[in-house]
Amino acid sequence: MISRFRTVAAVAAVLSLFTVSRARSQDESKPDPSPRETAGTKKDVEKRLKAEEKPQSSTALDSIAKTLTTAHAFQQSAISPDGSKVAWVEILAGKDRARTGNTSIYVKNLKTSSPPMRITAGAPGSLHAEGNVAWSPDSRQLAFLSDAARKDQLQLYVALVPGGAPRKLTQVNGFLDAPGWSPDGKTLAVLFTQNATRASGPLQAETAETGEIKDAFFEQRLALIDVAAGKFLQISPADTYVYEYNWSPDGKQFVVTAALGNGDNNWYIAELSTLDAATGLMKSIYKPALQIAHPAWSPDGQRIAFTEGLMSDEPIAAGDIFLIPSTGGTPVNLMPERKNSPCWLTWTRDSKILFAEIVEADSAISVLDPANSSVETLWRGSEMITAGSWLPNLSVTADGTASAVIRDSFSVPPEIWAGPIGKWQQTTHRNEGVQPGWGEAKSVRWKNGGYEIQGWLIYPRDFDPAKKYPMVVDVHGGPGWAHLSSWPSPGDFAMALPGAGYFVFFPNPRGSYGQGEAFTRANVRDFGNGDFKDILAGVDATLKIAPIDPDRLGLTGWSYGGYMTMWGVTQTNRFKAAMAGAGIADWLSYYGENKIDQWMIPFFGKSVYEDPEVYAKSSPITHIKKAKTPTLILVGDSDGECPTPQSYEFWHALKTLGVETTLVVYEHEGHEFTKPADQRDRVARTVAWFDAHLR
Repeated sequence: MISRFRTVAAVAAVLSLFTVSRARSQDESKPDPSPRETAGTKKDVEKRLKAEEKPQSSTALDSIAKTLTTAHAFQQSAISPDGSKVAWVEILAGKDRARTGNTSIYVKNLKTSSPPMRITAGAPGSLHAEGNVAWSPDSRQLAFLSDAARKDQLQLYVALVPGGAPRKLTQVNGFLDAPGWSPDGKTLAVLFTQNATRASGPLQAETAETGEIKDAFFEQRLALIDVAAGKFLQISPADTYVYEYNWSPDGKQFVVTAALGNGDNNWYIAELSTLDAATGLMKSIYKPALQIAHPAWSPDGQRIAFTEGLMSDEPIAAGDIFLIPSTGGTPVNLMPERKNSPCWLTWTRDSKILFAEIVEADSAISVLDPANSSVETLWRGSEMITAGSWLPNLSVTADGTASAVIRDSFSVPPEIWAGPIGKWQQTTHRNEGVQPGWGEAKSVRWKNGGYEIQGWLIYPRDFDPAKKYPMVVDVHGGPGWAHLSSWPSPGDFAMALPGAGYFVFFPNPRGSYGQGEAFTRANVRDFGNGDFKDILAGVDATLKIAPIDPDRLGLTGWSYGGYMTMWGVTQTNRFKAAMAGAGIADWLSYYGENKIDQWMIPFFGKSVYEDPEVYAKSSPITHIKKAKTPTLILVGDSDGECPTPQSYEFWHALKTLGVETTLVVYEHEGHEFTKPADQRDRVARTVAWFDAHLR
């Protein structure tokens, strides 16, 4: 379950950096239907709903929306293996800065002052969905995906850089993702979902089901393409969903994370396996206790590194780093009890592990020596660095000495940077002159329940220390995730609030990434208890350092944050208004409604059928009679992670009990909203709701 959307990552991908872009182009080719809305029980709700329409055309909201959409966005950065060139993918916007679903690939020679060159499979000047770039080992060719041949279908292309016309290698029907070159440069691997009916990943809008409901799986398989001949062959088993892969150094095998059955659901129980490139024989070498991700083969082919931990969503995987023999055996945790959350890794030529991590709420890059488990931090900063992901990662050269990243923070919009790790030079200048539409961001620290906790306090735009301001608390999704310093996306409803004159508080309570696995696991079988107390203690901490009116506090969040909002208004009347986005009202009914129930076992210990009590104690609906807070509820009608009935159930209970409430259901939106009109409407309604109750 996921909350805040990032400019670089969340608008990019779920499993793929690219299938979301393609889904957007399909959705945005049609007029955006109006959301369905249902009013609460009080007579003034209809007046408020009408009032909510005004800010959408008001000068204030227009200014806020412009700030959120002004910054140019990037989807991916990739440095060539020899470090001479960097490629990147830009997300294109129309005249109104709405995302168009089109993306463009550029390549810059880092050794010269020549301008970047666009790489496209289409005609010069034409626009397409193009990206998911991968350099060949000799740094002379660039593989990428493009819908230039047919608007609703990505195909794999290869271009000589510089100067070569792209050559189409595939003619498939389905979703392609994550191309990767073999060590000898003769073969490309790619993940392929044949005849898929929608973009992969549980954040996408679900396909409506009618008639007799049966389990129907579209397996993402590993396929190989002979670069010279263009021969396409699926090699992984037809009944197995492959999530990630990594070539062995000799090019004869792969290490994969994979599971039988439903791809969206079974990532949580995926196993580590080896896959023979010639025969397609797959062998499981490790069945993990928790979720695994980021498998990588050592240079000598003898070992495999990966992360394992308590993870709540596939795009935001983090955990401790483990090492296992490539033939199988007992894995070794190389960094137990270290207070960090590794979220990407690769091997260096000298058999060390380079990894990106979250440390408290900072991004960091470190190197781990498996021989003695020593760790050296190469760089750390209060910003987001990524090569195209939801969490910190980077693209590195073959020798591991240089890298390319997208850098941004609360105060600095995204740009491409390249060079030695931590000593990057700015490559693009797309966002020169773009200024934040909010005030200063301050890191706040406090203690509660034996934990040291961190959060971010965003000051209002045009802050006046002589005034008292309202504050809204935004709880992140996950729960395994963290609020990092990053530039907001166009649909970021929380970061719209400082532009409207609010403080916004982003807490990272227990259950978050950044302080090690013990901290991430601290809310197991305890949703809404310790983590909510951490948040309330954080609110107290902000009141001591900033001119915040304690009588004008709001609460909001999306996904797990939406759940915590529903939970919060049943636990305290301290918040005078709330917006619960894609929340969960009843863990018992949710277990049977959502499409990804496998994630719940590690957090609750047992299924709802075996231990209903643990689910009931953390359900907002159990305590609903205590709720008094006016609550706006927003959700997509095709959300498979936090299904619409959960929001309906909470709204129904509130209105039955006479609590002011409004429910808005957005047509054909999944867990992640993709339509610009709906993103804007979500911002407008959220600001209007808090304006109506906290001003």
